[in-house]
Amino acid sequence: MTTFSFHNSIADIGEETWDALVHRPDCGLDYPFIRYGFLHALESSGSVSIKTGWQPFHLVINDPEPVGVMPLYVKQHSYGEYVFDWAWADAYQRYGLEYYPKLLNAIPFTPSTGPRLCLSADLSPPQQAELHQAAAQALTQVCRQHKLSGWHSLFLDTDSLPLLRGDGVKRRLGSQYHWFNQGYHDFDDFLSTFSSRKRKNVRKERQKINQQAISHRFLNGQQITDAELDRFYDFYQITYLKRGRSGYLNRDFFRLLCESIPENLLFCIASKDDQDVAAALYLQDSATLYGRYWGSLEAFDSLHFETCYYQGIDYCIANGLKRFDPGAQGEHKIQRGFKPIETWSVHWLAEAGFDQAISQFLAEEETMMREHMAALEAQLPFKADNPDGRDAD
Repeated sequence: MTTFSFHNSIADIGEETWDALVHRPDCGLDYPFIRYGFLHALESSGSVSIKTGWQPFHLVINDPEPVGVMPLYVKQHSYGEYVFDWAWADAYQRYGLEYYPKLLNAIPFTPSTGPRLCLSADLSPPQQAELHQAAAQALTQVCRQHKLSGWHSLFLDTDSLPLLRGDGVKRRLGSQYHWFNQGYHDFDDFLSTFSSRKRKNVRKERQKINQQAISHRFLNGQQITDAELDRFYDFYQITYLKRGRSGYLNRDFFRLLCESIPENLLFCIASKDDQDVAAALYLQDSATLYGRYWGSLEAFDSLHFETCYYQGIDYCIANGLKRFDPGAQGEHKIQRGFKPIETWSVHWLAEAGFDQAISQFLAEEETMMREHMAALEAQLPFKADNPDGRDAD
């Protein structure tokens, strides 16, 4: 008999049980953000907790042993999600209803598409489809029992998207900008697919780094020293302080990542005159590089583009990675060869009175999003006879 249990700490589930279901590098299932080490670092550092408005409420599916897990949080706000529902919360408030708390299936502070319900490899496709639908029903039931406004699954991988369904479950389209490796030999080979003017612009930006005598080095989680980690954290906080607030994550979180999943971490550190002046943190798996956090001591011309984009592209080409996900937002990525891609979330709201309004909103939003993505496609820098940036050879 299949049962569902909910847990207020990932430690209650345990690393062996969790990673046996989510982390199988031998078959390409090595998405780093859903690993126990990443999610446990968020909780044990205090970055994710009841105090920060992220109460862990992870789902385990048992039959009778664990056959599935899902990262879940009871949210008291919508910060750190990157799928914006502030307008929905405002509408609830105007009608005297409570939008918070809500139930969230997502990776905190991580707008990166990936698996959101991980199931045993021993299950057949029909069994997996059945459990996806059963999980959706379990989330709906929990929301009703605990008077949560609804549940939301963010940045869902496309394989799971058609499976997580049920009455009232709605899809929402979003967009990001990703780089795809078409078998490039080096960065110049990639640039050879650009139109002449766009190619010159990128080369000028990279030349400015040399003119400022800035160099870069990569370190993984095992290689970085405590002093280098401290400097990276200072850079990270500076970025947020410029916006008038502190970063979501504390130093303990990054230290714990270095200890728990060092092979997935990649620090790109920029130096000038033997002093570190900027840094970016990437995560990686067997196919994809993920750009996450960045900061610098002062403004250097084109340093953000070099550290967060061009160095990442260089790394992907050198290491045979297929895709580079540099993070949310930033239409300036289009001119640098990052293509608009679809992202998806699914939503269920308990208040039936909003059903028609939300459905209409999502339909109109999707139309506008597709038009916007088409317009951005037209701005890609690739040659007219090579619109996808493929190697002509």
